Amino acid sequence: MRFTGSFTALITPMHADGSLDERAFGDLVEWQIAEGTEGLVPVGTTGESPTLSHAEHKRVVELCIEAARGRVPVMAGAGSNSTAEALDFAQHAKGAGADAILVVTPYYNKPTQEGMFLHFSMIADAVDIPMFIYNIPGRSVIDMTPETMGRLAKHPNIVGVKDATANLARPLHQRATCGADFIQLSGEDHTALSFNAAGGHGCISVTSNIAPRLCAEMQKAWREGKVCEAMAIQDRLLPVHDALFCETSPGPVKYAASLLGRGTAFCRPPMAPIAESTATRVEEAMRGAGLLN
Repeated sequence: MRFTGSFTALITPMHADGSLDERAFGDLVEWQIAEGTEGLVPVGTTGESPTLSHAEHKRVVELCIEAARGRVPVMAGAGSNSTAEALDFAQHAKGAGADAILVVTPYYNKPTQEGMFLHFSMIADAVDIPMFIYNIPGRSVIDMTPETMGRLAKHPNIVGVKDATANLARPLHQRATCGADFIQLSGEDHTALSFNAAGGHGCISVTSNIAPRLCAEMQKAWREGKVCEAMAIQDRLLPVHDALFCETSPGPVKYAASLLGRGTAFCRPPMAPIAESTATRVEEAMRGAGLLN
């Protein structure tokens, strides 16, 4: 399976005035690949998709595909709480050359399980590209059940899930309803290895924006059965995970990336600049993990 291992939920670098920093984004993609990242996910939650215009959203997808040049798969964010808008993003991603799309459960509307089934089915019917369901109840308010996911997994274009529930029983139940070939990727850095142990195939990571080599080496060690080595990396990264999520993401990770020269710390409103205490915590965690001199 190509869609396994360490994927990065890419930040969207911006200038201090909030405009897209296309050069910094391209450089970020290049660095990610050089450091061993196995897949790229532009314009997800971490990429500030809620505050990008549709034109900007599509431009970032195009930039990512252009910069990756087929070296690693690009799973383009294509979600919306409007099925018509999600279809438009999905069609654009396919046309731009994305390898897959990531479609979030429709936030705010609070559809039923049947509504979610219809939403994803309509997109999968209309656009012939591998689709991953993005289940993140903490942001979307709704939670797709393993039973609904099992129904959707029967569609040939729906191939996997980004599971951000942090519920380690979920991959077990989803494996039962969706089958062993359904690709399960964790959407939660803290439980990445535990998720693999429960049947997962990798992680779509926030932390890998600033620690791509360590995240990739951790996933590789796990695949090779080097459990102690993988756990040692997990322990090393734990304070970084804690710091990056002590305030709403992507504020802390964009600040962390700015310390590495990967764009500014700017996030578009309603995201506020992170607190001084958060900045201190992020910097200390990065130094402790050897990510800053």
